[in-house]
Formats: sequence, C-alpha cells, structure tokens
Amino acid sequence: MIKKVLIANRGEIAVRIIRACREMGIETVAVYSVADKEALHTQLADEAICIGPSPSTESYLRMEQILSATLVSGADAIHPGFGFLSENSKFAQLCEQCHITFIGPNAEVIEKMGDKAKAREVMEKAGVPIIPGSKGAVYKIEEGKREAKEIGYPVIVKAALGGGGKGMRVAYKEEEFESSFTTAQKEAKNAFGDDKMYIEHFVENPRHIEFQILADEYGHIIHLGERDCSIQRNHQKMIEEAPSTAIDDSLRERMGEAAIRAARAADYVNAGTIEFLLEKTGAFYFMEMNTRIQVEHPVTEWVTGMDLIKEQIKIASGLEMKWEQKDVQLKGHAIECRINAECPEENFRPSPGLITDVYLPGGQGVRMDTAIYNGYVVPPYYDSMLAKLIVHGNSREEAIAKMRSALGEVIIEGIDTNVDFQYSIMEHEDYQSGEYDIDFIEKVLKKEKG
Repeated sequence: MIKKVLIANRGEIAVRIIRACREMGIETVAVYSVADKEALHTQLADEAICIGPSPSTESYLRMEQILSATLVSGADAIHPGFGFLSENSKFAQLCEQCHITFIGPNAEVIEKMGDKAKAREVMEKAGVPIIPGSKGAVYKIEEGKREAKEIGYPVIVKAALGGGGKGMRVAYKEEEFESSFTTAQKEAKNAFGDDKMYIEHFVENPRHIEFQILADEYGHIIHLGERDCSIQRNHQKMIEEAPSTAIDDSLRERMGEAAIRAARAADYVNAGTIEFLLEKTGAFYFMEMNTRIQVEHPVTEWVTGMDLIKEQIKIASGLEMKWEQKDVQLKGHAIECRINAECPEENFRPSPGLITDVYLPGGQGVRMDTAIYNGYVVPPYYDSMLAKLIVHGNSREEAIAKMRSALGEVIIEGIDTNVDFQYSIMEHEDYQSGEYDIDFIEKVLKKEKG
C-alpha cells in the first residue's frame, strides 16, 4: 500500500487529496510556489516544500523540482490532481524511472489518449462511435481544406494535443476555413508548443456527456454513470450534473458499454473519463479521453457513494477493485457549480486579490470543495476557480432548489465572483426544464445583450 503521497498540485484539489489520504492513514507532502506560501494545502499537509517562483512555468510545471521534492521527502507516490502535469506522459515516465508510483495511468496510455488523432484511431478499431474527421494530423491550410471538403461543413479545427478549449475554431463554410485554421494553429502553438491540428465534423447543438470509468490492473473495468457537462462557456465547463436529463436507462447502458470498450481498448488502469457528444437523435460520438481525475468528480461521488480519490490510490497501490458493474446504483441527483474569481458583467474578467470576508454554505446534501479562507489572497497566476459548490437531492428539482439556496448563502467579499451568474442559470426556465445544450450560456448572454 502507498505510504506517503506528494500532491503535485494546488488549490481545492490538493486539499481534496490531502483529506482522502488522511482518512486512509497516508502521509502527505504539499508543494507550493512563492505565491502559495500561505495556501491552505500547505497548512493541511504533513510537510510542505517550496518548488519555485509564482508563475506555474517556474513551479507547478517544473518536473525536476517536483521529482526532487518527492525524493527528498521520501514520498513513494505522486498524485497529479488535474491540470498542470496530470496528463503529461513525460512526467509519468520520469516517475516510473525514479520508482515513484504515479497515481494515474502509465505514460504510454497518457500519450496515446492525449493525441486526438491516435485516440480516434484506437476508438475506431474498438467499434466506439467516432465523429467523421481527418485521418491524421494536419499541418497546412491547403491540406486542411481538402480534408474539410471531404468531411463536409461545418467543421471544427482542433489542436491535436492539449485541451481546455484552447486551439479550437469552427468554420461553417469554406470561406471561413483559412482564418479558423490559422487562428487555432497559432493558439495551439502558443498554448502547447505543438502545431499539429485535427479536423472533424462539427456536431451542432449537442449535449456534452462524459462517463466516469474505473479500471484496475487485473482487467476489471466499470463505469459509474454519466455527467452532463453541457453548461459551459468557451469550451470551459461551468455547471455539471449527474445523471443527465437527456439520457434514459437504455441509452445509458449503450453509452456505458461504449465507455468500457474505449477504456479496454486503451489498456486503461485507474480513474478516467470518456467524453461524448450526444445529438438530439440519440447518436453519440467519442470526443476524447481524460486520463486523470476530473474537476467535476464530486457529482459522481454523490450519486454513487464512492470516493474516487481513494479508489485511485487503491488501484495505484495494486489492489484489486472490489466493485462490479451491478454494484453501481445511481441514487438521487447531484449538481456542481464552479465558483470562479471573475466578473461576468465585464466579459468574465479575472478578479484576483484579497478576500476580505467569507461565508460558505453547509447543511444536508451540501458540499463545498475549496481552499479559500478569510484573508486569503487569490493570486493572478493560476486558474480562476475558487471553489466547487456541490449539492445532492432525491430529485433534480430538489437539487436545483438546494443549489439556489446554497448559492444564496455564499459570501465572498473583496473580489468579484460568478456566484450571481450561477444563480441566474439555476433560475432559467430552460435549465430548470433540462432542455439545454452546449450553446446555452452563449444564447443566454446574447439575449441579455439584446
């Protein structure tokens, strides 16, 4: 069994991992940048080690610094959380070379699933439905135009590596292709240092549905149902819920089987997520596989009763998974709102700074995953997410009512947040009816602007 874990991350996910380890009797090591010296995760861990200056490129993305901290502290495992180095195959490989357990899949799987063209090839062979797209990476505009014409407009140009909505542009007709391709490629090069692009048919007005899977090294794979992540802005998720209003038991079974097939084809071990686009017709297509824990994992934990971080650690320790598919029962409904330091009224401008007052809600079926406190200074160097507010009710209606109540109690003063914006979504008739798609927020914003 793993005895000591270094958390190669910060913020609420670092706190989440520390708490799970503490409950399992596992020691923890926090790493931090200069900006995070007073961060909550450094105070909760058994040890804390500074790994560099404030910018992530000089701290949380410095593999050698993190590995050195691991070896110096005597930790035998690293949990990468999400973001930063969590889907970096080179980092996973270096962990293996240093005889450090990487809590996640191996380097080969991360590399295979991280390249959209390779992942698509693996899924096609496994019989997982895929969106019509280019047969490999595309580098030049003319080559891309030929592929787009063959696929049929509209098309989306995407970075072959990376994620998080960066390096993605839609061309609805041939006249728009050159501009879309050039912009996406430039953004991909800046964000990921790679200009390989991928072109595929653009599925209009879909739902973004993802299936959580768990797989151990003994060949056991299960899925834990779906999460609906369709409420998003610029491809960045804002609200997630489980289960989805767009899925019935029959479709859930078909999509779940496809997710398990996808994980088996990838030789996957640990927790992972298969992401699909779901059309109104009920057709669904593989989009990508996330080879890490997801930001929105708490909604799955609410409806299944499982602790995904603990399951990750057990699997990484070489233990056989005790769960079978028949054990997975979805109970009630869960919703998560991401609370960000940003100003929606000013095009979601980031809002770092000193938090002068905090009150966070609680009560039955209310969970707040966060690392903020009164007097905490939100640094300008990292993602703007401050907290995740998650609720659970016996029905979707109850969960929405509970979320509205909880959002109404949140007090975070000194900086701007998106709390009021989240509340307005909970009040929106289309959200309440469950009749929405991935363009929901754009439609709402356009309507508000007149």
